[in-house]
Amino acid sequence: MTAPASPPSPSAAPQGPTLATQLRHTAACVLAVEQGRSLSEALPALPPSLRPGVQALTFHALRQLGTARALVAQLVSRKPAPPVQALLCSAVALLLDAGDDGQAPRYPAHTVVNQAVEAARQDRRSERQAPFVNACLRRFLRERETLMAAVAHDPVARWNHPLWWIERLQRDHPDNWQAILEANNQPGPMVLRVNRRRTDRARYQQALQAVGLASTPVGSDGLVLDAPQPVDRLPGFAQGDCSVQDAAAQMAAELLLDGRHWGPSDRVLDACAAPGGKTAHLLEHAELNLLALDVDPRRCERITDTLARLGLQAQVRAADAGQPAQWWDGQQFDAILLDAPCTASGIVRRHPDVRWLRRASDVDALVAIQRQLLAALWPLLKPGGRLLYATCSVFRAEGAEQARAFLVHHTDAREAPSPGHLLPGLAAPPGQFNDNGSRGHDGFFYARFDKAGP
Repeated sequence: MTAPASPPSPSAAPQGPTLATQLRHTAACVLAVEQGRSLSEALPALPPSLRPGVQALTFHALRQLGTARALVAQLVSRKPAPPVQALLCSAVALLLDAGDDGQAPRYPAHTVVNQAVEAARQDRRSERQAPFVNACLRRFLRERETLMAAVAHDPVARWNHPLWWIERLQRDHPDNWQAILEANNQPGPMVLRVNRRRTDRARYQQALQAVGLASTPVGSDGLVLDAPQPVDRLPGFAQGDCSVQDAAAQMAAELLLDGRHWGPSDRVLDACAAPGGKTAHLLEHAELNLLALDVDPRRCERITDTLARLGLQAQVRAADAGQPAQWWDGQQFDAILLDAPCTASGIVRRHPDVRWLRRASDVDALVAIQRQLLAALWPLLKPGGRLLYATCSVFRAEGAEQARAFLVHHTDAREAPSPGHLLPGLAAPPGQFNDNGSRGHDGFFYARFDKAGP
């Protein structure tokens, strides 16, 4: 048995990007979000060597942005230029003792200040403000306790969500709104879905153990990893043994297909399918004649890639599900999955930019789109068929209220048992939808409508 290799000496270790460089790009990402751009656009533009560190810092900054904005407002007499404001917020967020599960890097306070000043010098838009950045951050360190007390009663600073979002959650979930907001400010766990066509969960869990990765079962096919990992560390990932998918999203296939035998003659529509996780899970459960739609051709390529890695087949088409005249062949479906466009208010812990990008008016606009999709797709369902309506939202307007309105206007629809609203940070409802007591799922809503028979 050979002895383990000695770790390389510090002098031999490769030098990564400095904190100043990472902070400069973090501030640019925070500024992009404040200007209305998604991180899914901003982060891929970074060099690969910078992306992991900058993503971690940016996620941390956005989880603390309400507090950081309030503190920066206390530190300045006049709001600085947007690049300087974004840098100050990013640095202040890093100086806060957030306790967000250790996912954001931690540095000594003097290092953060010095590197933030250097980041200002590196950016031509803020280089002349480097002394101002230094003065603000050093004042924060001197007066931290007083400054924190000054913003303590600001709900946006306390909960790090827009005020309209907080107030809507207070109305929608009066008993759980605080738990939802607290969960949103923590990173979500990494959850795997085992491909039951290639292996089973027990064997795959053993394969994970063999490479030193601990996990806990969740749902029917899921495993929650004790710590997030790069996918290239997952045994058999490239060969399709597993996928990364949250526990709440994994409920869709079972809710749609449960209770009957399915085969290649059954026509199933996944109406808003990209990136293809739920499409694949349906096909892992059963051989189906499945059509996967998405309005964006580029996102359709992701569905195709997902299916190819998992060894699954479906017809993938770029089309607007809400306009059946453009794509439907006139043959009704046995089952339809409508994972409708929504505010994404249930997946904020994985996408911390969402809370700052959304506006209160977006809710009504998305509710109207959901209503139109439901109305357009219901006639495409066979008598005796089933439609599963899903959103990754915790807002009742996109969930329970939408389902109630649908039932009022479609007298041939019957609501089957389904979990309704799943809330992040809270266990799933007891009974058949219990996910082994896991508190690891995202926020979601499910309602299944069965169509009256002939």
